[in-house]
Amino acid sequence: MKESELITQAKKGDSEAFGTLYDTYMPAIYRFVLFRVGTKSDAEDITHQVFLKAWKSIRKYRDEGHPFGSWLYRIAQNTIIDYYRSTRAHRDIDTLPEDALSETPGFEENVDQHLQAELVHLAIRELDDTSQSVLLMKFVNDLSNKEISSVLQKSEGAVRVIQHRALKQLKTILEKHDKRSNNQTSHEV
Repeated sequence: MKESELITQAKKGDSEAFGTLYDTYMPAIYRFVLFRVGTKSDAEDITHQVFLKAWKSIRKYRDEGHPFGSWLYRIAQNTIIDYYRSTRAHRDIDTLPEDALSETPGFEENVDQHLQAELVHLAIRELDDTSQSVLLMKFVNDLSNKEISSVLQKSEGAVRVIQHRALKQLKTILEKHDKRSNNQTSHEV
């Protein structure tokens, strides 16, 4: 069944059709939310809220030339904003998985990759909300600039400018961190 047919059926209250839409979009929405909030439990809760809100308001959804996924990302973006308004507390993200200290082949390489990913994650969190969203939607969720512009309700040109500036900022943040790490290492020797 085509997506448009699934949406039509879901609007009529067909939970199986909505379930298929959920199965299609949930992994990408979850990744987007997880990157923004940092903890698995919060990301799971927020993702659940996103799809609950979508189910409750699917009858109001109008296809205005934007993909259905853009509508879900907009709901996710607004739910994340609500989450931060309600918590206001800074939350640390897990630096290593619970089983990271197990004796497995390639352990050091996996830890190094995880630490590098963690460093990028922390650097992204230093960017403003819009820049974070653009980078995550573009490079984590592989959305096109057109889809991102639909979610953020900005022009495609504005999305390209935000992306360019965000990548430049991210590079600067990572270079500063790298310099700090090298200075600490040279002082320790």
